[in-house]
Amino acid sequence: VVLMGPDARNPKRVAAFRDLPKLMRTYDESARWQEILDCQNAADLNDMVLSHRLREFIRVSEALQEQKIGRIAEQFIESGARVMLIAGPSSSGKTTFAHRMTIALKVHGLRPVKLSLDDYYRNRGELTREPDGSLDLERLDTLDVALLCDHLPRLLAGEEVQMPEYDFKTGTRMERTHPLRVEAGQPIIIEGIHGLNEALTQSVPRSMKFKIYISALTQLNVDEHNRIPTTDGRLIRRMVRDARTRGTSALETIERWPSVRRGEDKNIFPYQESADVMFNSALVYELAVLKLYAEPLLFNIPRDREEYDEAKRLLKFLDYFLAIDSDVIPKTSILREFI
Repeated sequence: VVLMGPDARNPKRVAAFRDLPKLMRTYDESARWQEILDCQNAADLNDMVLSHRLREFIRVSEALQEQKIGRIAEQFIESGARVMLIAGPSSSGKTTFAHRMTIALKVHGLRPVKLSLDDYYRNRGELTREPDGSLDLERLDTLDVALLCDHLPRLLAGEEVQMPEYDFKTGTRMERTHPLRVEAGQPIIIEGIHGLNEALTQSVPRSMKFKIYISALTQLNVDEHNRIPTTDGRLIRRMVRDARTRGTSALETIERWPSVRRGEDKNIFPYQESADVMFNSALVYELAVLKLYAEPLLFNIPRDREEYDEAKRLLKFLDYFLAIDSDVIPKTSILREFI
């Protein structure tokens, strides 16, 4: 039975059916994890906090993710691919996942090399502006795709290339470069929102690429009738991280969020089923940890701002959770990227 909802752009019409078997299998796997953890809603999580069963619960949660990362590393090795491409929407934990995957591959005796797409940005002055004069930095053509497509086959062939370096303060590529050579058998790990788009790495045969889609698919519900949207979990992750690392206020994060979502709809979600594997980075207990960081940020949004209603909504559902101190979170947890 398929229950069809309305089209978001035209609510009078039924949305077109999209078969997403890989995404559905990921949801099924997450549901099995929840059965193992025996935690379905906020009340179950709060009960663990009150009954002092939290530490073991967190250890099992993290062990399930660690086991999955290990299996993905084995799948990559079995595939015979040389390039691992990691992509996913904002605040899905791509950076920490890439670090942990590097460790998982080293366990198998490999020496992966990480390639940063940040260094392949084109000069800001060369970029195409939107009709309103703004820059959409999530477009594929903000990257020097031609240079990347020149470098990748040469690196895989064992040649030395001169890697570019980008200065985000000036928005320009630096004059200096640094040499890079990849030895035979060394995997290359590339992390970025366009990783699943074949246009990014068109100079490398598909058989040499292993694509991973990572997202934070929140499975925990507030109660039996109210679910927590996946996008809300990612928004709170981003809000907390950007306040700490970039000095961005919660108001600015909420203000930019619709633009971020539009970029994901264009550049990430259309390609998710082309991934070889999917990984759910959401942790059942994370909202109770993020609560301590997010609430002060949200309370700072003035009542006279348009973003106040959204802040009030987020505060309302965070109120369902008892706070968890971050001291109990393992140093290797994906959640550490945000707190």
